[in-house]
Amino acid sequence: MQDLGIAFQMARDESVAGLNGLRPALCTDWLMKRNCSLSPRQVGWFYLSIVCISFAIALLIAWWGYWLVLPFAGLDLIGLGIALLVYARHAVDYERVSLAGGKLVVETASAGKVSRQEFNPHWVRVESGESSRALVTLRSGGRVVRVGKFLVPSARRKFAQELATALRRSEERPPDLGVGQI
Repeated sequence: MQDLGIAFQMARDESVAGLNGLRPALCTDWLMKRNCSLSPRQVGWFYLSIVCISFAIALLIAWWGYWLVLPFAGLDLIGLGIALLVYARHAVDYERVSLAGGKLVVETASAGKVSRQEFNPHWVRVESGESSRALVTLRSGGRVVRVGKFLVPSARRKFAQELATALRRSEERPPDLGVGQI
């Protein structure tokens, strides 16, 4: 089991304030991703080096007369290749929750497939779940999204509290008016 991490980022959008003199909008962004030690490219180079070394040793042993080592080395490398392929496909998975511009955006990436859902932050309910293994649930109308699978339970609770606080703050702020709007 690997240790999973979370990155919290806060930013201010200064571009709106410079254009119309209004105070800047608060933009909050949570990025949750795996804490992987190897990138997919590094996994490829690692596998190539293992293949070269294993086949060199297997060929040497086969040259000594133990030719049955070659098929077993091949099976071993096929199994390792499948395991590393699964690892590499999910090494860059992430969940991003952004609160900006009057929208709550939840973006998830799994095995290269990215899905994005937008919510009105005034209507979103944040639920932590009763068990320590439960994911953070975001409900708005009939839609439900669960996030936090890359977090340990204590970080999941912290994320739920921070998101609920940020949503309350967004409700307290009057909406920013764009240039030319009244």
